[in-house]
Amino acid sequence: MRLLQVILGILLPPLGVYLTVGFSSALLFNILLTLLGWLPGSIHAVWVIAKHAERQGEVERTYNT
Repeated sequence: MRLLQVILGILLPPLGVYLTVGFSSALLFNILLTLLGWLPGSIHAVWVIAKHAERQGEVERTYNT
């Protein structure tokens, strides 16, 4: 699923962000960036997806110890 989110984050940035974090301020900000240009929206989307994965890893490590 993570690979699909990254691919969508590059091709259709708001969709990648929506699949990762749902309807949130990050999604609204990404829509704004994408309207200003595809590249800023894509960079933000990949960043949001990576940060979300990082946070999920921290949560899993916390519960496993």
